[in-house]
Amino acid sequence: MEEKISFRPIDHLAHDVRSSLVVFLVALPLCLGIALASGAPLFSGLVAGVVGGVVAGFLSRSPLSVSGPAAGLTTIVLASIIELGSFSMFLTCVVIAGMIQVAMGYLRAGTVGHFFPIAVIKGMLAAIGLILILKQIPHAIGYDADFEGDEIFSQSDGANTFTEILYGLQHISPGAIIICGISLAVLFFWSHPASKKFRGINYFPAPLLVVVLGISINFLFQEYVPLLEIKQTHLVDLPDFKGIRDIGQFFMLPDISRLWDTRLYTIGATLAVIASLETLLSIEAIDKLDPLKRITPLNHELKAQGIANMVSGLLGGLPVTSVIVRSSANVDAGARSKTSAVLHGLLLAFVVLTIPGVLEKIPLASLAGILLVVGYKLTPPLLYRDMFVKGIVQFLPFVITILTILLSNLLVGIFVGILASVFFVLKTNFHSAIILVNEKDKYLLKFIKDVSFVHKSSLRNALEKIPNDSMLIIDGSKSQFLDTDIIETIEDFAKSAPSRNIMLEIKKANAAMNPLLIKDNGPLRRNGTPKDLIK
Repeated sequence: MEEKISFRPIDHLAHDVRSSLVVFLVALPLCLGIALASGAPLFSGLVAGVVGGVVAGFLSRSPLSVSGPAAGLTTIVLASIIELGSFSMFLTCVVIAGMIQVAMGYLRAGTVGHFFPIAVIKGMLAAIGLILILKQIPHAIGYDADFEGDEIFSQSDGANTFTEILYGLQHISPGAIIICGISLAVLFFWSHPASKKFRGINYFPAPLLVVVLGISINFLFQEYVPLLEIKQTHLVDLPDFKGIRDIGQFFMLPDISRLWDTRLYTIGATLAVIASLETLLSIEAIDKLDPLKRITPLNHELKAQGIANMVSGLLGGLPVTSVIVRSSANVDAGARSKTSAVLHGLLLAFVVLTIPGVLEKIPLASLAGILLVVGYKLTPPLLYRDMFVKGIVQFLPFVITILTILLSNLLVGIFVGILASVFFVLKTNFHSAIILVNEKDKYLLKFIKDVSFVHKSSLRNALEKIPNDSMLIIDGSKSQFLDTDIIETIEDFAKSAPSRNIMLEIKKANAAMNPLLIKDNGPLRRNGTPKDLIK
């Protein structure tokens, strides 16, 4: 008898608790790194991480998506803070962006997410996986000049994804390599079928063990092998507060003293649009990764994200979106419901406020190992083979999306990928909508689907192949729609046919859907084109 799948969060609490620990470990350095890259206080990244987990996680209907500060917004945030001259004024923009997102949800703007091609979504996931791998290599070998969470090819320091790796190879930390190597070994062993022989192994999340091992090994290095010790610059770095007693001084309220400044609304609208696009992309991608194939209502998601951004801005946090890296780590860790996202936000707040000293002992090499595995699972070699088998129409947009994201950023890559998909769809339709065959001087031009203005060029090319002193039959019985441009092209050909001694016949039928093709429908044109042009 087939086992029924429960969708109640309480039935999956054990899975979700383990997953929340993994997402917490992934989210912590990303929240700090994105805040650093945005030119914002580090604490604002933590606020956004907590709000994204708790508020967006609670309100969202996505079972597996995780929200927080997004790397794709760092450039906009940095430029906006500089333009406004105040982070508190920027917080007002975040609140405005949230209001706009809520309005977009009610206006059903989320349906835009349904138009992202599958090849582009898969290309985005693969590209994020490759970026994770490439960006974590320097951290894995102990070179941390670039911040965690950077997804852009060209960095603010003048380096790029590949030169950063070359610089890293010149500043190798043997201790970091050892810790990252052990971390990778543990993570891959945990996911190997052989590990299932050990009872209870699945109840302990491998990333948590990796972090504990990293702290322990570095302690041993300090005591017994000082040359291998990982220094503070290669450990997690939290804002400079001692615990919950000092927390009040780090919160910042939005500055509403200059609400007449139009820049606030321009920046707020920009944040709303970009954050919404990144959220819709992430939701579509995570729904594809969901083992249970659940579908998230996108308009509701925009409302949830909008409220989260309003709360984040009011508490001094960065803008919030649904994010791929944390969400995919959540899926990979075995999450079953949105409880995991909410718990990760609560855990982030609790641990940062109560035991910040423990977190500051975590080697970034341990976290690099976790993110390297997440990246590998997003871009497995089999994915490329499967996309290649599907043909050039799917494979080329997939590859173009990957390369563009790698060499620019997420939104540019998605835009280029969509253009590539549209190009190949149109190219395919050009060739498949119209068929021209002949036997000696008799030609048959057949429309096998609806024919729109985009097929006008193909139709003209086909008609140009009809030689003088021949016969042409146009059969549109399979087409329910003929665009006005197509009809006028046929009419123009009909006018010129007698001068070339071409006998033209349009196949008509009583059951035809298009007026041009219905039997005894009268003249081809209402403006008096002679019927005798059409036999």
